[in-house]
Amino acid sequence: MPTLRHITLTLLLAVLSMLPISTQANEATWQALKEGGLVILMRHSLAPGIGDPPGFELSECDTQRNLSAQGRSQAEAAGRVLRERAIPIAAVYSSRWCRALDTAELMALGSVEPAPWLDSFFRGWGDQASITQTAQEQIATWQGPGNLLLVTHQVNITALVNSGVGSGEMIVVRPTDNSFQVVGRLNVSGD
Repeated sequence: MPTLRHITLTLLLAVLSMLPISTQANEATWQALKEGGLVILMRHSLAPGIGDPPGFELSECDTQRNLSAQGRSQAEAAGRVLRERAIPIAAVYSSRWCRALDTAELMALGSVEPAPWLDSFFRGWGDQASITQTAQEQIATWQGPGNLLLVTHQVNITALVNSGVGSGEMIVVRPTDNSFQVVGRLNVSGD
């Protein structure tokens, strides 16, 4: 009859045998990023709430939903991890919403180019079809060297990859002929 120690050891080994699969998938994504030529779709860091308040003005950050202190820390942590892992970032584009621009700037990976084709279309702010098509075209034509970082919104990423994404989370895609394929997901902010 198995002892409690034997059962515990068997269960522990079973659990540990499942962990490397996730770790290996993440490591494969990190390795692919080191080689360059990929696109990182990142949702802006934590900005509590949904949408923007009444009276929202694109040119006035104080009228928008903005990053919390935790969101600012998330963005800084994400940039730090990308630098520590020596991930080459060739260009950084961001939605013009302040929470996205702040995320991209706090990551400190290079100059940030505001891009209307990454703006949110939540609650009718923009033309979803046009924004998504332009983003698809920009992704499909990326060739590197290095990787392209696109900081945008949950609705935009969902429209592109048909999957939700958390605050500060990244979906890494590989451009293909007139399209792209998902390589992996990364959440480097620890949340």
